[in-house]
Amino acid sequence: MTTDTKNITLLLIEDDDIDAMAITRSLKKMNVSNPLIRACDGLEAIELLRSGAIPSPFIILLDLQMPRLNGLGFLEEVRQDPTLEKSIIFVLTTSKSDEDVSASYKKNIAGYFVKDQVGERFLDMLKGYLDIIHFPEKLN
Repeated sequence: MTTDTKNITLLLIEDDDIDAMAITRSLKKMNVSNPLIRACDGLEAIELLRSGAIPSPFIILLDLQMPRLNGLGFLEEVRQDPTLEKSIIFVLTTSKSDEDVSASYKKNIAGYFVKDQVGERFLDMLKGYLDIIHFPEKLN
């Protein structure tokens, strides 16, 4: 059985308040009504995910350059956790580094987007993705 895509929670892992506000505002402007929860770094996101505070199903929007536990550290942690390893994760970052791109894709991300190159186009893509995706109630 698939879930209603409006029930897919978006977990935004972003330390920059201005970027987080811009993403939130753009999602509202585009009438994306999915629940949105923000974590300010990878450590906070891991804690939220493991505590059950992020309802399933969810999609993660991940920045790479953050304090405490950065995005690559978060990916490492998630992919080693049997309860989180199948999480759908999009990287949305300022890093254009080939090393970051390669390291992220090695951790089975769904896509890598550079903030200053995509802007609203990323959110258009995300809205389209949410409109057509078939998502199980739980990823087993």
